[in-house]
Amino acid sequence: MISSNRSPSALYHPSYLSRVLAFLQYIHVDFTLLLFISFICCAGLIVLYSASSQSLPMIENQVGHYLVGFGIMLTLAQISPVSLQRTALPIYLFGFSLLVVVLLFGHIGKGAQRWLNLGLVHIQPSEIMKLAIPMLLAWYYSKIHLPITTRSLLLALPIIFIPAFLTAKQPDLGTAIVLTIAGASVLFFAGLSKRIMTAAFTLLAACIPFAWYILHDYQRQRILTFLNPERDPLGKGYHIIQSKIAIGSGGIFGKGWLNGTQSHLHFLPEHTTDFIFAVCGEEFGFLGGIILITLYMLVFLRGLSITLHAQDTFSRLLAGSITFTFFVSFFTNIGMVTGILPVVGIPLPLISYGGSSMITLMASFGILMSIQTHRKLVTA
Repeated sequence: MISSNRSPSALYHPSYLSRVLAFLQYIHVDFTLLLFISFICCAGLIVLYSASSQSLPMIENQVGHYLVGFGIMLTLAQISPVSLQRTALPIYLFGFSLLVVVLLFGHIGKGAQRWLNLGLVHIQPSEIMKLAIPMLLAWYYSKIHLPITTRSLLLALPIIFIPAFLTAKQPDLGTAIVLTIAGASVLFFAGLSKRIMTAAFTLLAACIPFAWYILHDYQRQRILTFLNPERDPLGKGYHIIQSKIAIGSGGIFGKGWLNGTQSHLHFLPEHTTDFIFAVCGEEFGFLGGIILITLYMLVFLRGLSITLHAQDTFSRLLAGSITFTFFVSFFTNIGMVTGILPVVGIPLPLISYGGSSMITLMASFGILMSIQTHRKLVTA
């Protein structure tokens, strides 16, 4: 029998860890970001297993989503930011074309026309635009003199608002808002002046009364329900009331894993997708919710660090947009589940069951890793 002289503690020896980190750097993987993402994914499987009433097929599908997502993340991490710039315009045109096609021939599900049925898979083109819009804007502003001028701003607005309008027509207001924020964040990081921002917010405030008449009836009802859920407790307000009951009943430490009642007895709607944070709050309590939010904030802070250390304009603008959009996504989902924001169709990143948003999110993390690991050392 051949015995090994390496003890378990040797795995934690500084030289061993340095070799692991060197290997990850060699394959262009940011260890810190990967670690935080992995923790959230593991937590997501634990919560989803309970939320799905211990459905192994759903867990297997979600693991498949994770594996595909990780594969795409690792692939994009190998592509340098310089090469990513060259693909910005083709990706935008491709995604925009699919948005037009989905309005004409898209698959209808749950009252919305958002997917293209390709047989083996369903594609949601609006997910592609979450990356395509900031990539194209980052490429554009990296080619001109900053800060933003009125002319360069006017050229950017159609790039943002036409895809957002097409997405809202599906109707998918939540994703349309995310697309707008993804594009607007690039403008912000590119140096949008206070004068232009003040004018934009003033115009937005002036348009709010008119926007009410453009919204679909169910969207108006969501806003009214947000303001007063008790006005229709068994109808429009049912979702948010049951969500707050689930979170509140968890207390500090929760009822325990697999012991939630709101989801298992099917009082809580969409408990594996949009409202899965309520399952976490019920079973793991306030403490579990805080731990999950802390993990999200660690990913957000790592993204900010990558943004600050980016070495060119394209990388800085794109990394900033990806990071801020990630923050808005998890903040909006948790906000709607806890009742501080209106209900919109934005899943909880890396936790909610689903493939399209998961793959897009993993792709964005791959781009962040590419920006971080392809930096050139600057010597004095």
